[in-house]
Amino acid sequence: MSIDKSAIVHPSSVIDSGAIIGANVTIGPFCHIGSEVTLNDGIELKSHVVVSGWTTIGEKTTIFPFASIGHIPQDLKFSGERTKLEIGKRNRIREHVTMNPGTDGGGGLTKIGDDGLFMMGVHIGHDCIVGNNVIMANNASLGGHCIIENNVVIGALAGVHQFCRVGRGAMIGGLSAVVADVIPMGMVIGERANLDGLNLIGLKRAGVDKNHINGLRAAFKLIFQSESTVRDAIKPTLDLYKGNPLVEEMISFITSETSRSLTISSKD
Repeated sequence: MSIDKSAIVHPSSVIDSGAIIGANVTIGPFCHIGSEVTLNDGIELKSHVVVSGWTTIGEKTTIFPFASIGHIPQDLKFSGERTKLEIGKRNRIREHVTMNPGTDGGGGLTKIGDDGLFMMGVHIGHDCIVGNNVIMANNASLGGHCIIENNVVIGALAGVHQFCRVGRGAMIGGLSAVVADVIPMGMVIGERANLDGLNLIGLKRAGVDKNHINGLRAAFKLIFQSESTVRDAIKPTLDLYKGNPLVEEMISFITSETSRSLTISSKD
């Protein structure tokens, strides 16, 4: 066990032998830190937080009461193999959040990026890869093996099916059930989520070039709102808007290999 001399640990908390506690870490009352846990500099655990397994948490992350971080996956095939949970820097992990490590069958790693906000009751399943600046609202859940790219917003009580991908900057409405891949900058809503347009507000807030946004809107209509099928519309759309990075990103996402189908509009 290695505890930096600047760390503050409440006497009611338990830190197992082998844990590494960095500089200026604060561990509040009634926490339990497992033997293979690394808490990097400036982390704060408010109280009643349990961090288990082979788990590494990045600098200046804050974890609120009753979060369960790093316990074994909710996968019946898991047989005790040593797998990892890696959480990045400056995340805010609110009450009752659960994050599970990976499995041998899924690559052995669950990875969370930097600067995320995971509100009360969020669940991140085994082998998920979550990007930077992701917001998951209260009780949103990810099944195993999901890929959530940077700047995604997932509304309260939404669920993302295992193996789904959600592209950069997409927004998922509250209570949505996402059972297929979501394009970058897409906006989906509904009990069985339908593609309802583009996250234009997010693009504007990010300061994206107006001409690129206009090109993306036009390309979106050609691919998802024309008489052509998505497959047939891709090549002429790419030819028309070649050089627009947003269009190229969307089409690259659509055409890349995946085990899931694509979330499209209910009109289609």
